[in-house]
Amino acid sequence: MELHYISAVEAIKKFKDKSLSPVELINSIIERSEKINPKINAHNFTFYEKAIEYAKKSEQKYLTNSSTLPLEGIPVAIKDEEDIKGQPNTNGSLILKDHIANRTMIDIERIVNSGAVIHCRTTTPEFSTTSFTHSKLWGVTRNPWNLDYTPGGSSGGSGASLAAGCSTLATGSDIGGSIRIPASACGLVGFKPPHGRNPQEAPFNHDQYCVVGPMARTVKDCALMQNVMSGPHPKDITSLKPKLNIPDEFENIKNWKIAYSMDLGFFEIDKEVEKNTLNIINKLKELGAQVEEVKIKWNKKELEDTCYNYYAHLFANFVAELIPKYEEELTDYARDVGSTARIINKALVERKKINHPTMGVDLGMTLYECNKVAGKMYEEFGPIIHKYDAFVCPTLSIPAVKADINLFKDKILINGKKINSPDLGWTLCYPFNILCRLPVLSIPSGIAGNGVPTGVQIVGKPYDDIPVFQAGYQLEQIEPWFQNNKLKPNL
Repeated sequence: MELHYISAVEAIKKFKDKSLSPVELINSIIERSEKINPKINAHNFTFYEKAIEYAKKSEQKYLTNSSTLPLEGIPVAIKDEEDIKGQPNTNGSLILKDHIANRTMIDIERIVNSGAVIHCRTTTPEFSTTSFTHSKLWGVTRNPWNLDYTPGGSSGGSGASLAAGCSTLATGSDIGGSIRIPASACGLVGFKPPHGRNPQEAPFNHDQYCVVGPMARTVKDCALMQNVMSGPHPKDITSLKPKLNIPDEFENIKNWKIAYSMDLGFFEIDKEVEKNTLNIINKLKELGAQVEEVKIKWNKKELEDTCYNYYAHLFANFVAELIPKYEEELTDYARDVGSTARIINKALVERKKINHPTMGVDLGMTLYECNKVAGKMYEEFGPIIHKYDAFVCPTLSIPAVKADINLFKDKILINGKKINSPDLGWTLCYPFNILCRLPVLSIPSGIAGNGVPTGVQIVGKPYDDIPVFQAGYQLEQIEPWFQNNKLKPNL
């Protein structure tokens, strides 16, 4: 195996038996990044000299058998939305192009203190407001599997970096699929934890849709990083205790009962995505699980209305506050997010619904109405997930959209049918942000004809994280990715 594709778990083993040095690993990652990043535009800031210094310190710990930290010597890429004291953090926005953090956010402080070698920041769309990754500030980020396509968003730079072998682990955040979308499009493992599992910075820790989590190339790596990120924090009132540790070994899933839905009741699903999802279903059966298809009767318009309205009440309001002063600097998609929040605020004051000018969404729902929909959704899904050990569905309804997609001009067709919402309409992720207490792991399901990977979501019972890792790990063992030329990008 090429060294830049080694897993974190395997690298730590080799560090401990002294057959590999953290300095060797970071040098390999840097060499790979310098060669590949110009093609994919995944890293917008690099800290190579400091990374080598940190790696040398880790090397000495391993050589002298000193006490080591959980991610000691592992190269980790950090999404460009988290403040780390002394480092730039732009959130993909011209408004913050010169911002240097004067403190470290609690979202990321455990990674910073884990022994990780932080060598870069990864690109994100402006303020992480959409499902692809391009911005006025940093340009277009591309998928290593096919440069014409997006790696997804908003954690697209993290996804592209991992898939290209330019980092070993990476951070992501997920408010509507921003971990799972790039995990699927890049052939990776991404975990959306239940809300409260991983501590976050206020005020976004109070947004139930919003979480931070790990991205990796293997299930065990994802679990390793999740164990570093999770647990109660004295500065986050929403963080859960006691801390839940994901085990480092997973039993088989023989005799499990697993439910699946291809479309969650309303999504149009690309034929290749369907084929690859059915391949995962067959693998689950090979592993000894009983798999049954279930019908879900969620309403497309009701869920989309709920999602856009909820975002505008909380997540989008900080963008809305920027519009009066910075309208020209903002990207069209970030400006639209902020404008939608302003429309909703106006609609609530006037007590009337307003139709979104481009998305066909009814705006003006209260948070109470949004939460009523979430309750209605779980009245149907709750009895299903409690009857089974896990639930499976596709992560995305198509492999990916074009890298430079324009939300307001470009059409997205699935099986020849135009979807009305080019931002949310091709991802099956956001329903599980609405049902925010459910743990969800996205793993690869196959590769489409355009060379872009596809993925499936493994959904667990509320706050029952371990089974989704267990099922994901067992599926991964049948055909691990990034171990041969068939299942890694040709760059």
